[in-house]
Amino acid sequence: MNREIRTDLAIELRENVADRRNMPGVKVKTVVNEDRSIKTTTITVLDEIGEKNLGKAKGQYITIECSKLKEYEESIHEPLRAELEGRLRELMGHAGNILVVGLGNRQVTPDSIGPLVIDNLYVTRHLDTPGKPDLVMSAICPGVMAQTGIETVDIVRGICDEIDVEIVVAIDALAARSSKRLGCTIQLTDTGISPGSGVGNNRKTLSSDNLGRRVIAVGVPTVISVPSIIDDSLDEVADAFNETYGRRIMREFTEKQRYQIACNLLDEDMADMFVTPKNIDELVRRISFTISEAINAIAM
Repeated sequence: MNREIRTDLAIELRENVADRRNMPGVKVKTVVNEDRSIKTTTITVLDEIGEKNLGKAKGQYITIECSKLKEYEESIHEPLRAELEGRLRELMGHAGNILVVGLGNRQVTPDSIGPLVIDNLYVTRHLDTPGKPDLVMSAICPGVMAQTGIETVDIVRGICDEIDVEIVVAIDALAARSSKRLGCTIQLTDTGISPGSGVGNNRKTLSSDNLGRRVIAVGVPTVISVPSIIDDSLDEVADAFNETYGRRIMREFTEKQRYQIACNLLDEDMADMFVTPKNIDELVRRISFTISEAINAIAM
């Protein structure tokens, strides 16, 4: 078996690089809020050299991490909403007509982030009143290809052309390499998104090239591959034999080699499996509401 590390997060791809502090073409900035409950890392891929080094397209990748989302702590909602709203505003700039696309399958809980966000949006395109906001917002849940038989990008392109959309905001579930980031991390990027790419089910990319307008992707990791879980455990296994010697051995392998070892420890069927937290229904409900409130605040 020859498999690549499964992650949609730019921050994890950077962590996989041995000399992450010396990565030409990639700029990194990290900000932590006052009580240290929210950490925001902005990775900017500046040029083709950066694309090659990180394995991501040129553009910005903003990762907001908040471990308190895993707890039932309502006090974190407002500061997280405000942080997400601010970062979205930075990426969107001034726009008068946006389309929010809820990607994913409502019937599959880990993949329902997009549709759940749409459920709580305050759409305004149909309003015709004196108090109509300057920003017109529309929303759509296009479903998945297995349900419609149509590529999502074709559905979205048709809508964009019909109502003259300026910016598409696509919401989707992602795959992570580390279980610690499941359900408590939000990634924003201005490079678009390929639905299903994290689980190896690649569809046509929702991007400016394919849609003819800017695309901002908002993603939340909700699944992790079984080999990634094994990979995370390799250090613990090494320590169980000998803490100093075991860790020294593990440092001899690259991240790709470690991942390949993890795959080889599994039969082929298990190596293709993805798992999700047992409380994923609560996690997606909580984080999807926060995302929708951040978008609503921009549109009001």
